[in-house]
Amino acid sequence: MPRHECLRQPVRKTHPGAALLAGLSLCFAIAHTCPAGEQDWFVPLGAPPQGAPRRISGGESFPPLPLPATPLRRSERKREPSPPKLVTKVIWGENASFTYDNGNSTKIADWNLCPADLQQLLRKAGAVLGVNYGCDSLSLGSVEEDPARRPVLFYSGVRTIKFSRAELDQLRAYVLKGGMIVADSVAGAPYFYQSFKQAMQEAFPELSWRTIPLDHPLYHLATDTTRAGYPRNLESTQPFLEGMHVYSRIGILLSKYGLGCGWDDHEVPLLPQAIYYDVPSASQIGLNLVAYVIGYARVGREEARPELFGSLDEKRPTDEFVLGQIKHDGSWNVHSGGITALLKRVKENTSLRVSLKRVPVDPGREDLASFTFLYLTGLDDFHWEAPAVAALKRFLNGGGTLLINNGLGLKTFELAVRRELKKLLPEATLQPLPLDHPVFSSVFKLQEVSYSPAAQAAQPGLNQPVLQGILLHGDLKIIYSPYDLEAGWEGLEHPLARAYETSSALQLGVNLILYAMTH
Repeated sequence: MPRHECLRQPVRKTHPGAALLAGLSLCFAIAHTCPAGEQDWFVPLGAPPQGAPRRISGGESFPPLPLPATPLRRSERKREPSPPKLVTKVIWGENASFTYDNGNSTKIADWNLCPADLQQLLRKAGAVLGVNYGCDSLSLGSVEEDPARRPVLFYSGVRTIKFSRAELDQLRAYVLKGGMIVADSVAGAPYFYQSFKQAMQEAFPELSWRTIPLDHPLYHLATDTTRAGYPRNLESTQPFLEGMHVYSRIGILLSKYGLGCGWDDHEVPLLPQAIYYDVPSASQIGLNLVAYVIGYARVGREEARPELFGSLDEKRPTDEFVLGQIKHDGSWNVHSGGITALLKRVKENTSLRVSLKRVPVDPGREDLASFTFLYLTGLDDFHWEAPAVAALKRFLNGGGTLLINNGLGLKTFELAVRRELKKLLPEATLQPLPLDHPVFSSVFKLQEVSYSPAAQAAQPGLNQPVLQGILLHGDLKIIYSPYDLEAGWEGLEHPLARAYETSSALQLGVNLILYAMTH
């Protein structure tokens, strides 16, 4: 059995000359034996080698490879100016020298086992999507904090990844400013996957990891990708990606199974235990990812702006309308500026006294008695526990109105809504509201409305408002919009969102609030 050794040489550096200093100080590094199970994964994952591997040696090391990792041919010329950077591959971990049985050696690093992954992906994106973006590699300490300049930080690896508290704080600030972190467990190694997932949970304790549903825009922006292939070790026909949502967008995306080798048009020959996407599936997911980053970049920056929230113990005028937003165990806070924009429109178009601060409220833990109107939205699955169900029943039976909005118009959330409403009202079912219902004319008379391109594509000819509801004691007390209203209130383009356009969304939103306050 070959002995696997690796050179402990962390490559996260903040000093400009750190890579050079690391190279000059190799003779002082100490070789060590890494845990056997984890070290077995530490092999080259670039272009397929000529022979089987023989050993990993800690006797050599090297400075971080510059991009592109594959040298340019002599006939190629550097393009000027260079394209803007869409993705930065973050340098982390250790370096080593790897020798094959035929005597050839290569250099490997935790962060760069598949050196051409991003270059190849962006080349494909240029050919298919007609976009021209580049990539580079930097240590985290050298990354600029402005996501507008570097929209994506990319982590790739197979072994355990560790972050300092300062690094986690830096990554958190980057994402909350509108940036996106993408991580690829490049061979499906459990060590990288589990450690990265745990680290991001530590950085974002208020967020939860969620499985990205198959009708999410991420799987459809460039090509419809609801099926995927895995060459070995996994019996599945579906892609599997997990993410943390920051408002309506995915702020952190993690692939449990390898993508990078598929982007580079090859499999993983040196790791029989690897789990990864085949080349067509990885390429499709990658193209959708590039399109998603480009399409949602502005959304991320705009939704990163600070927002004012109210609190339950504020002293408010008794005649002031206060909107309470229901918190739940899913992605409950979808659009950061949407409700404020709606409430401003209500204030402009009606005589209703309005608080512009929405108040987050947790049913079952906080008192709902001060509210007459509650708002619920989400992107995926959620659940109400028994105390929340009891509190919401009391709210509805006391005359309150519940408005439910499907964020981005996703099927997963709609299924959850219908299931959870059965807990509240087992005998009731959401029914379509006819166009002559007063909710469509309480302020603005709405017989025709405008929808987003994705909504129109899903239902050609759609031009009438669509709402569903449940009556209690003869009054409409639960209202559900299967198309995203709040995206329209926010006024930002959300590619592939099934939503109302801004003008129609705001008018319908004003009608909903005025109807609720007068019935």
